[in-house]
Amino acid sequence: MFVWLRKALTRTVRVKRGKGFKVEDVPPSERLILIVQFSIAAIAALTLIQIVHIVYLGTWNAEVSATITGLIGTVTGLFIGAKT
Repeated sequence: MFVWLRKALTRTVRVKRGKGFKVEDVPPSERLILIVQFSIAAIAALTLIQIVHIVYLGTWNAEVSATITGLIGTVTGLFIGAKT
């Protein structure tokens, strides 16, 4: 489903082979893929909740905003951590 997600989380490592090094791609675990997919879906749902809250009530919900910010930080950390 999210082919781009698997590519984004694939790590490239150098492995010593004989006298030189060989570059290998290490795919992410299925568990990591599922966690990131869930986090992206949660961000989308919370964003929709925030939009509906603003449209109908006319105010900003700080709790939903803080949750969105935390999830975005988590997903960003997963992407950065997977590439290093």
